[in-house]
Amino acid sequence: MDITAKYCHKEMEAYGSCVASNPSTWQQTCHELKIKVAECTSSHPVIQKIRQGCSKEFVEFERCLRENQDKPTSCTPHVARFLGCAETVDISGVATNPVPQPL
Repeated sequence: MDITAKYCHKEMEAYGSCVASNPSTWQQTCHELKIKVAECTSSHPVIQKIRQGCSKEFVEFERCLRENQDKPTSCTPHVARFLGCAETVDISGVATNPVPQPL
């Protein structure tokens, strides 16, 4: 999450504000912002590695959000499990500042 916040702060902040401001309709209302966060993070190698290593926890968290659109705070345990998993992923050797490759 620190990596996401570091590289995609603007997108994360906009999405978080949208979710907080739209507790019962955030899934629809904030969909475009969610896509922007996903696009921002999808190319970062550290985040890709965490997603691979913690895909089960992330899928469970997303399912919880879909099933509890009117009360996203009920998914706090799912977030905790995902974050706990993310802390265990070995990111040594993964570039934290990827250099763009020439075309």
